[in-house]
Amino acid sequence: MVSIKTWAYTILVSTAAAATQSYQYSWNNAQIVGGGFIPSVVFSQAQKDLIYLRTDIGGVYRWNTTTSRWNSLSQWVGSDNWNLLGSDALAADPNDASRVYVAAGMYTNSWDTNNGAILSSTNQGNSWQVNPLPFKVGGNDPGRGTGERLAIDPNLGSTLFFGARSGHGLWKSTNYGATWTNVTSLPNTGPYVFDPVYFTDPVGITFVTFDKSSGTSGSATPTVYVGVADNTTSNIYVTKNGGTTWSAVSGQPINGFFPHKGRISSDGYLYISYSNGVGPYDGSNGTLAKYNTATGAWTDINPYPSPYFGYGGLAIDATNPQTIMTVSLNSWWPDAIIFRSTNGGANWTQIWDWTSYPSRSYRYSIDDSASPWLTAPDAVAPEPTIKLGWMIEALEIDPFNSNRIFWGTGATLWGSNNLKNWDSGSTINISVMANGIEETSVLDLLSPPTGTANLYSAVGDIGGFVHTDLTKCPTAAYSSPSFTSTTGMDYAESSPAFMARVGTPSPYVAFTYSSGSSWYAASSVPSAVTGGGMIAAAADGSSVVWSPTGDVVYYSTTTGSSWTAASGIPSGSRIASDRVNGKKYYGYSGSTVYISTNGGATFTKTAATGLPSLTAGTDKAIKAVPGIEGDVWIAGGTGGLFHSVNNGTSFTNMTVVTSAVSVGFGKAAPGLTYPAIYIVGKVNGVNGFFRSDDTGVTWVRINDDQHQYGTANQALTGDPRIYGRVYIGTNGLGAVYGDIAGAVTNSTSTPTTTTVSKTSTTPVSSTSTTTTTTSTTTVSKTTTSKTTTTTTTSATPTSTASCIAKYGQCGGSNWTGATCCVSGSTCSLQNPYYSQCL
Repeated sequence: MVSIKTWAYTILVSTAAAATQSYQYSWNNAQIVGGGFIPSVVFSQAQKDLIYLRTDIGGVYRWNTTTSRWNSLSQWVGSDNWNLLGSDALAADPNDASRVYVAAGMYTNSWDTNNGAILSSTNQGNSWQVNPLPFKVGGNDPGRGTGERLAIDPNLGSTLFFGARSGHGLWKSTNYGATWTNVTSLPNTGPYVFDPVYFTDPVGITFVTFDKSSGTSGSATPTVYVGVADNTTSNIYVTKNGGTTWSAVSGQPINGFFPHKGRISSDGYLYISYSNGVGPYDGSNGTLAKYNTATGAWTDINPYPSPYFGYGGLAIDATNPQTIMTVSLNSWWPDAIIFRSTNGGANWTQIWDWTSYPSRSYRYSIDDSASPWLTAPDAVAPEPTIKLGWMIEALEIDPFNSNRIFWGTGATLWGSNNLKNWDSGSTINISVMANGIEETSVLDLLSPPTGTANLYSAVGDIGGFVHTDLTKCPTAAYSSPSFTSTTGMDYAESSPAFMARVGTPSPYVAFTYSSGSSWYAASSVPSAVTGGGMIAAAADGSSVVWSPTGDVVYYSTTTGSSWTAASGIPSGSRIASDRVNGKKYYGYSGSTVYISTNGGATFTKTAATGLPSLTAGTDKAIKAVPGIEGDVWIAGGTGGLFHSVNNGTSFTNMTVVTSAVSVGFGKAAPGLTYPAIYIVGKVNGVNGFFRSDDTGVTWVRINDDQHQYGTANQALTGDPRIYGRVYIGTNGLGAVYGDIAGAVTNSTSTPTTTTVSKTSTTPVSSTSTTTTTTSTTTVSKTTTSKTTTTTTTSATPTSTASCIAKYGQCGGSNWTGATCCVSGSTCSLQNPYYSQCL
């Protein structure tokens, strides 16, 4: 037996329906609504309307019954612990409504160098204790929809079991998840490997289920069932003594199947859904079986005689244990099939049936108005224009309300509030239930200076959108052509109605002259191209330069009718157009900057030296400033931030910025002409989002520790029309935007309050006299606690009269510093929350 004692630290976050911001910026999502895989929905058995939901890359959510929206409980995750946005299991205490747990971690392969953790909360996710594990957790690995792998003893809440991946087996905690011990007696740890190239770790344990009836309240439950990822031998095991010894359940079906869900009904049956794939996107056969825990008898209750799909989601009505439901894990055509039985699986009905091909009869109506981009108008019958879904591993009936059901798909969350109409032959009404969930990976963002939309997004898996209203879901994704993933976009600075976007699959490139109201595909594409890469549009729209995946850099003066290889620039270079001179482009590869002065036909190396060599992980890396020819910035990742005012011939290292994974520009501060600069990175050792109004001399942190959004290095741009607004692309939490608090009021998203002391938002500089402030985070070890402080250097220069230097903050709501400015500048009100020495 191996016992692991773990350190823990506490992260505080509040999701109150309405709150007053205690910091300078307010943060919201540009609404997309859904957009990613939802592997699990968990209804609390202890409290009505307490519902949790986990995503594979976007953290966890809690239902807000007042607003009928989901509140994110994971925005506190930052760049240093980004992997905690992956969630491989979630458990809500069935007796104590305050306690909830998450098995967090993104990957078990080399893509993630961090070990996972069990997140535990005693206040429904308002704050989390992070209990590190000695191994990785794969919230975005194959098999992530099975489960739950994490379970709480229904008779003794201090006891939990967690089924790990990678051969690490089963783990047990007897102190509410604070420490964990490896249960070495389990004979099978789930050895199946999904992919010998990318996902080489065994999938591991698929579910843990306690048999509550085998124990008594206040004592550990003796009988526990575990499913493992093994399709060649026994894959269901049971202990009758709380985990001391284990044995394979006799008579179990194997047939090349993996167990996905294991649920015990109140009348003593263990129901198991099986698929011949571990999911969530594979499986071509499967079955449903039930096991009588009293007699040991197995019954095959497969609802479909010859399935061409596996089974994923499995639900039991808490008020009637004979009512069970399951769903095809991946019936790609013509649609998913949901099955319902009211007699323990002896007979089944389907949510739709064939009549005479290609016609079908339906037991439902469906409404996607909350996410209208889900409609596929080009679907050909018998495929519907609005699908019930795919990758359906989450299927849950509300234990307090048999009329309510939720199921998660690869794109959204569906639900119904009149489920029992099914049994009477009436129509059940299905609608999108994903409001508040923002689970997209945003790969690029544009904010043009004119037009009907302030924001355009390039999004993985669902293409991207024109956001005419940030508070409403866009009506449709880009089309004609549609890309599964849009990887890059640009517009012509002096003619912004012209835009180009690139993505995957072919035709890889699209153009618009109408600000995105209609698009057309490039009529030719070089044969070696395998992906979209990135694209830059000339300031006047006269040409584009394209750096695709799998081929050399190209340019076109015919909007894609023909392409010519650019000379002098390496394949895969980051590229940018000058925002004034339509003939000028910049490139960046390794640590070398390249320039073209003839529309991208030829590039030459500049004389710039001392730049970092970039690897994957920083967004566009090189960008030119709107309105100033030859003004170029490089976000050099951990190498820092660099600025050139001479076409990239030489660069100044902005030494106060110790890391910059992205850079962008927005409207200049009132009274100034140089655009506001935004970065995601680290200034004087402090991670965050930062703004500078004085060409990078001083910086203010504009987010706080509760609004970090994980990996926020996907994309960044300021808004050229709204001072202070910045848009940031995240990997799993969608497109977020920040406004100076109180300055803009057109966002209706619920703000999130902080319950830790904020990091200073005073400017920071490496060249000025400084004052020091601190940001504190509570840190604890199981039964003890300690407080650590992070020191942020402030660039609030002081004269002998303690007045603020030019461009520094001198007033605003909650401002406690000096309100006078040094000679030559005056304190100018920008908004009620921010005044600046100008």
